[in-house]
Amino acid sequence: MAIQKEIVVSGIRPTGNLHLGNYFGAIRNYIRMQEDFNCYFFVADWHSLTTHPDPKDLPGNVMSVLAENIASGLDPEKVSLYVQSDVPEIAELYLLMNMLAYVGELEKVPTFKDKVRLQPENVNAGLLTYPVLMSVDILIQRAAKVPVGKDQGQHLEMARNFAQRFNHRYGDLFPEPEAFNYGDNLVRIPSLDGKGKMSKSENEMATIYLADEDDKILSKIKKAKTDTGAGEPGAPIPESVQNLLDLMKLVSAPDVVPFYEAAYHNQSIRYGDLKKQLGEDMVNFVAPIRERAKALQQDTEYLKKIMKAGAEKARANAAQTLQQAKKLIGINYY
Repeated sequence: MAIQKEIVVSGIRPTGNLHLGNYFGAIRNYIRMQEDFNCYFFVADWHSLTTHPDPKDLPGNVMSVLAENIASGLDPEKVSLYVQSDVPEIAELYLLMNMLAYVGELEKVPTFKDKVRLQPENVNAGLLTYPVLMSVDILIQRAAKVPVGKDQGQHLEMARNFAQRFNHRYGDLFPEPEAFNYGDNLVRIPSLDGKGKMSKSENEMATIYLADEDDKILSKIKKAKTDTGAGEPGAPIPESVQNLLDLMKLVSAPDVVPFYEAAYHNQSIRYGDLKKQLGEDMVNFVAPIRERAKALQQDTEYLKKIMKAGAEKARANAAQTLQQAKKLIGINYY
C-alpha cells in the first residue's frame, strides 16, 4: 500500500511579474517540494480583488504567473496548479469560517494596519477578512505544511487558530498546519538600491523580474548601489557591496564570490568589473526562464488545460472537506 504524501498548500497573488525574490524565496522551494509532497499551488485572484485591479489586466496577470511558475520548474504533472476562483468550495468554507472570526482580532493583524495606513480610501471588508480567506485556502485542502516566509508567520498562526476553534466547537476535521521550509533555502533577496528586499510594489529599477530582457538586467545592475572605494584591510564589507555579492552567490560560479571578496579586502576591487560579471551571470540565469514563460503565454490553450486539471483535483479534495464541515456544523437536512 502506497504511503500517502503530506499535503502542502501555497498561493501567489497575480499582481505583475514574478521577481528574483519570488523565485529564491518561494518557487525554488516549491520545485523541491513537488518531489516530496502532495502539492496544491494556486493563483490567489480573489485576494488580489482587495486592491481593485483593472479587470482588463487580471486574466493576463493570472496567465503570466502560471507561465512563470511552470517556466521556473513547477511540473503540472506533479503538482495541482489552479486558480483560487475555480474552486468555489473555498468561498463557501470562507463564509462558514467567518462566523468563528472576531473583528477585534482581525483589526489587530499587522498587515491590515499597514493596508489601512497605505490605502485609507479603500479599507474594504475583504481586507479585514483577508486572514480568514488565507486560512481557508490552507484548511480546505487539509494541508499539513505551508511554505511561508518570516513575514507571513502570523497568518499561518491564524489558520491554526481557526482549525482549533472549528475542531473544538464542532468536532475534529482540520489538521493544524505547520510552517515549513528546507532551512538552507530561506533566502532574502536584497534590493539593488540597498533598501530592504526586492519587491513588486517598490522601486522597479531595484528589482530583477523574471520577465526582464537582457539589456534591462544589465542596466539595472550597472546602476546598483555600491561603495565609493575599497575599505581598510580587514574592515567589514559594506551592505551595498555585500548585497551584490549575495546575488552573485545565487547565480554565479562558486569561485566568483571569493575572488571579489578577496579583491575588496586587498583593495584591488573594481566595481565596474563586479557589476559586469554579475550582470552576465544574471542574464544567463533569467533568460531561459523568461523565454520559456513567453512561449507558454503564447499557448493559452495549454495554460487553460493546466488550470482546469488543477482545479478539478483541488475541487475534489475541497468538496470532501466542505461536506464534512457542513455535516459537523449541522447543515445537512436531507
